[in-house]
Amino acid sequence: MLKGLDPLLTPELLYALARMGHGDTIALVDRNFPAHSVNDRVIRLDGADVVAAGRAVLGLLPLDTFVAEPVARMQVVGDTDSQPAVQTQFLAAADEQAGRSVAVEALERQAFYARARAAFAVVITGEDRPYGCFILSKGVLPEFTPE
Repeated sequence: MLKGLDPLLTPELLYALARMGHGDTIALVDRNFPAHSVNDRVIRLDGADVVAAGRAVLGLLPLDTFVAEPVARMQVVGDTDSQPAVQTQFLAAADEQAGRSVAVEALERQAFYARARAAFAVVITGEDRPYGCFILSKGVLPEFTPE
């Protein structure tokens, strides 16, 4: 147990986030996503919704500033212009944690699956709302200057 960390940041999730490098991606997905079919590195957060999981992860993970859209969301099949409430809430949390407005890419379902296959890891949550599926691109930390 550690002080100051969100309890959703399990040892397995912390280890994955620490091992990721600049440009690596991590998928945070709802309970319907075929996580084990698309990636061998799956981390389960069954008791958490994707917004809470995103808030916890983005409290530690810097988003990439070298790419135009460091966050991707899955488009709704048959209604690509819509954005479900779960996505609106997640993206608001991403903006809040990043301290800026974060650009977001909308991916067709199969394109999202392909991107999740290439992700460093997939975090499957207990989110029960459909289309609670996101991919985050890890950025860099500012230069450290000891005092």
